[in-house]
Amino acid sequence: MVNERLRAAIYSAGLSIDEVAEALGKDRKTVERWINGHLPYRRNQHAMANLLGADPGYLWPPGTAEQSANLGMAEVLAIWPVRSVVPTRVWVEVFEAAARRIDVLVYAGFWLSEDPAIRKTLLRKARAGVRVRFLLGDPDSAAVALRGREEGIGEAISAKIRNTVHNYRALIEAPNTEFRIHDTTLYNSIYRADDEMLVNNHIYGLPGHMTPLIRLRRVPGAELFAAHLEGFDRVWETAARLENRQVVA
Repeated sequence: MVNERLRAAIYSAGLSIDEVAEALGKDRKTVERWINGHLPYRRNQHAMANLLGADPGYLWPPGTAEQSANLGMAEVLAIWPVRSVVPTRVWVEVFEAAARRIDVLVYAGFWLSEDPAIRKTLLRKARAGVRVRFLLGDPDSAAVALRGREEGIGEAISAKIRNTVHNYRALIEAPNTEFRIHDTTLYNSIYRADDEMLVNNHIYGLPGHMTPLIRLRRVPGAELFAAHLEGFDRVWETAARLENRQVVA
């Protein structure tokens, strides 16, 4: 069903579809889908409303917001109170299912690199044509040093990052694989395989294995999976290739 309120608001603002698309950093087809009734992510709703000087609740009435919330919950497959209770089989199962992409965002993820089953799975997938992208923390960065102080473990995270690089030496050399080093604040660790994702939330002062883990599966039109993937991509774009850094075990 066409969103007549949105179409009228764009017309009243004196904007063309192309101008709206450019202002929001979207393509024309995306804006056309919104006009034709496709529900934008909430952040896009607010960006559009701000551009048009309108109330998002007017452009997308409460019923559509409830629909968005329901879609978000549909993406949640499981929640564990702490990562340490998640069986290894869950991690292997998620990575084994990948046919196109595997993405990992961590500071060290040393525990993951220590598991032979997971290392073998990642290596086999890369050799089979799956694109593997790894983001590790820069061991010399201020962000990693701060996390070490917050967790009360000093330079242990930096040492773990170097050990992780050593553990993944075969994967780093494998085809379809790229490792990068980042210096961003890590709000959560992300482990993505195609349309499934494990998200390890972080809590101030606690190590990752003591904080919650959520398992997501992408649902068209929902926001949780897409928002985390966009976050991964933003970090990826600012990160340096591993071979350009002196990270050694």
